[in-house]
Amino acid sequence: MSSKRRQGDRGDPKTKKGKREIKAGLTESLLDQAGRDAARQAWERREAGNHGSITLSSAPFPHCVIHPVIQSLEFLDGLKEELLGLNFNEKSNDLYKFKQSDDLKRRKEPHISALRQVLFEDFREWLSDVTGVKLEKTVDMSCAQYDYTDTLLCHDDELEGRRFAFILYLVPEWLEAYGGSLDLYNTDENAQPGSIAKSLIPKWNSLVFFEVSPISFHQVSEVLCEGKCRLSVSGWFYGPYLERPQPFLDPLPLRSPHIPHDHEILYEWVNPVYLSVDAQSQIQEEFEERSEMLLKNFLQEEKFNEVCSVLATQSIEWEQCGPPNRRCYQRARGDLPNAISSCMELLKSEAFFLLLSNLTGLSLHFLSTNSDDSEGEGPSQNNQSVSEDDSGAEQSETEQGQSEKVPLCSGELRHWTHGHYTLIHDHDPERHQFALDLLLFFGCKDWKEEYGGFTSYIAKEEDEELLTVYPENNCLALVYRDKETMRFVKHINHKSLERDASHKGFWDFAFAYHE
Repeated sequence: MSSKRRQGDRGDPKTKKGKREIKAGLTESLLDQAGRDAARQAWERREAGNHGSITLSSAPFPHCVIHPVIQSLEFLDGLKEELLGLNFNEKSNDLYKFKQSDDLKRRKEPHISALRQVLFEDFREWLSDVTGVKLEKTVDMSCAQYDYTDTLLCHDDELEGRRFAFILYLVPEWLEAYGGSLDLYNTDENAQPGSIAKSLIPKWNSLVFFEVSPISFHQVSEVLCEGKCRLSVSGWFYGPYLERPQPFLDPLPLRSPHIPHDHEILYEWVNPVYLSVDAQSQIQEEFEERSEMLLKNFLQEEKFNEVCSVLATQSIEWEQCGPPNRRCYQRARGDLPNAISSCMELLKSEAFFLLLSNLTGLSLHFLSTNSDDSEGEGPSQNNQSVSEDDSGAEQSETEQGQSEKVPLCSGELRHWTHGHYTLIHDHDPERHQFALDLLLFFGCKDWKEEYGGFTSYIAKEEDEELLTVYPENNCLALVYRDKETMRFVKHINHKSLERDASHKGFWDFAFAYHE
């Protein structure tokens, strides 16, 4: 019995220095001219449909699934073995957490080299023909491993010259419940992502490609199953530059001056240890040196427990904050229960502005150390309580002199649970301003670092963290942020449900104060 080897199964039976040459062959549907013509016409007309192993779709943006894409399963087995033998680097920042190989363009392994050749030459030529885009020879390609809790959050892939993104899946049998899907987002009138329109489940020997554009928002959803590895080869094909619309800008948060309140509100809410002159002086000295401070047990225990109880048991109206390429968490809105509104009132009060001035040395009140008329005064002179007269409608001479630059604050109550995060983005309206950030945490008992949910501060265009603030019950975090400092809240992963299967998560009051 004899058989003839198919072209592309293991390559031609030629030898080089005693070794068989390995080749990868594309599936026959991609080689068939009639199928190629049909795919080209469908792509041109933005029509959805199946053409052999090719499935084209135009919603929510043009994309295509090819399954199968490589002829030989034996080749893919060899490719997977070579890929798993590479060194992988842990990648983790605001946007993603996964493992990635170095660029595959110069790897010498036979199966990787063969894949590179078939993608860079044969498939690039097919893609250019079908889409009508003249593609450059430049192609980026690397291998990624997504394990339990790994994810790549919502983004559009836009970078100058990128025209098409591709992903070749080398996964075991994969179920939707495992996570790790490629999610494609709808966009609104501002070309911002909204809800997930379609989820593509990884499948062995399938290749997905899509056109990179201002609306090509997508994510790799979190892998939810332990022991499963989502292995893929991905990259971009480059071509002519596409014009981009003006970026959408977030509105500035609503800022307001302090609300009148005398010192009694501090004695009602704040741990007395932080109200003494000596403690404030010591904290200010440390803050001026480090630009950050964590004050534990900040609220009086009775008040803290009251707020925690209300958050956990009473009905609060929450709104989802987006868009998902910038943030995903819940913010309290509407009428709030008394304990919550009173805590919010504390953080907006004139007395609290003065307390923050005493703790940080910033000019958040006309009685602060840094005010012109108080220069050289000691902490004991500066740390005077705000009297009822001080909080009245009339301004003092000092206030009138500084009326052109009134200290302001903005703030909100946030709810954090599985799947929530914030991202760094270029068009953050607060990114280029100095501010004192305040975080006050509730419901964080037994919260672990590995769950995410911590706030990271990094230097502009640097990956190295300057500071990490972890959620901790009844802790007040103060961080002075300059124009070169950016921040994000790390994605809260599936492990957090080990602590809290009810998805209650934790809460924080997040405020920013401006001199």
